[in-house]
Amino acid sequence: MTQHSPVWQKIDAHIEQNLDYWIEQLGRLCAQPSVSAQNYGIQETAVLVAAMLREQGFHAEIMPSDGYPVVYGESAGAADDAPTLLFYLHYDVQPPEPLELWESPPFELTRRGDNFYARGVSDDKGHIICRLAALAAVREALGDLPVNVKFVIEGEEEVGSPNMPAFVEKHQEKLAADACIWEFGGVDHEGAPEQVLGMRGICYVELSVQTAKIDAHSGLGGSIFPNAAWRLVWALNTLKDENERILIPGFYDDVLPPSDRDRELLAKLPDDSAKVQQIFGLDGFLHGLTGGVELRETAVFQPTCTICGLTSGYQGEGAKTVLPAKARAKVDFRLVPDQRPDDIVAKLRAHLDAQGFADVAVKLLGGGRPAKVDPDDPFVQLVNETAVTVYGKEPIIAPLIGGSGPNYPFIHTLGLPLVAAGIGYPGGQAHAPNENIRLDDFIKGIQHTARIIERYGRQ
Repeated sequence: MTQHSPVWQKIDAHIEQNLDYWIEQLGRLCAQPSVSAQNYGIQETAVLVAAMLREQGFHAEIMPSDGYPVVYGESAGAADDAPTLLFYLHYDVQPPEPLELWESPPFELTRRGDNFYARGVSDDKGHIICRLAALAAVREALGDLPVNVKFVIEGEEEVGSPNMPAFVEKHQEKLAADACIWEFGGVDHEGAPEQVLGMRGICYVELSVQTAKIDAHSGLGGSIFPNAAWRLVWALNTLKDENERILIPGFYDDVLPPSDRDRELLAKLPDDSAKVQQIFGLDGFLHGLTGGVELRETAVFQPTCTICGLTSGYQGEGAKTVLPAKARAKVDFRLVPDQRPDDIVAKLRAHLDAQGFADVAVKLLGGGRPAKVDPDDPFVQLVNETAVTVYGKEPIIAPLIGGSGPNYPFIHTLGLPLVAAGIGYPGGQAHAPNENIRLDDFIKGIQHTARIIERYGRQ
């Protein structure tokens, strides 16, 4: 079907005619706080999302998980032989702090020019509205949906989706589908659509040690008391060497190198290394890397060990001569195929014990396995082809990105190809103050999602 086909023209006309309505719905959803890290507004948002699905003609129920509830929705019923399309999304958002950096209230959709600002407007409430708007446009153009539709909308994505793998495992039959559109998508700096085919896994741990009941005067205990801060620093120092090599025995055992197809896709990605250096004020990259395929491959196909935070003793203004009794560190390991977070935790524990740090506790705060989709899957090709009809440019295809998400159970437990399509752009400031989307990206994200639905239903 061409870009100017009568059906797609009808779809686009419906989107344009109902744009104000969908912006109102976006404002309605963004006005409801849903901060998973603080359990702020979670239950209320689940109820709201379920109500919004029902208003659009979908069956919806709020299902329990081992954590926050999951909103499940499904279409009233297309033909039995129609394919089933699953939409994975999340209704929770990041904390809005620091509030003083917001130029408008974080839980109030505010328009400035052609940009819309609110916490969650892009990540991920805007994508919920994008999917609903696209489905409504296709239904209007065709008289009914050409595919069966299912929704999984969780409330824990921003805290690592700790219960999503078990939820998918438990409800495999209910969630059965033929393909899945993931919770994000958008364009790059040049306006080209981005296609993400995989994500690294993560193993996020807290390391802690306590050497005394209370902090001590450093003059009293400095020479004779164990210092929790030093104890933890020494333990951390055993995890990685100065060449960035992770020293945990067996850490790299399950690492798979990128395939020739992965490297082919990496070679086609634009070189944004200079822009990244400028944005972050970097003098250079690790290992002396300067750009090109080697930098891109290292950035996503090498596992990491990152100290995300350190806490111990006194860190306020001025001096306080204290010997800390407790110390904590947050550490994340970004994992690549085929590493597993449970295996990494076990190897970390064994390593610390072998190094004489049995007193350093390890607490797993979240984990997920890496996973990626075959770039030559027919559904991936369909999504990329329809993107060209909306954006006028070939998609930028990333075989793997550095971030993490709960894609593993959808790819490996449900056996689904996962694709990206959506409303984001590089200046969207997701997770930061003044999170925003642009009107044109919002419209194009709806158009692209609608084309995927229509095209998938007639193949």
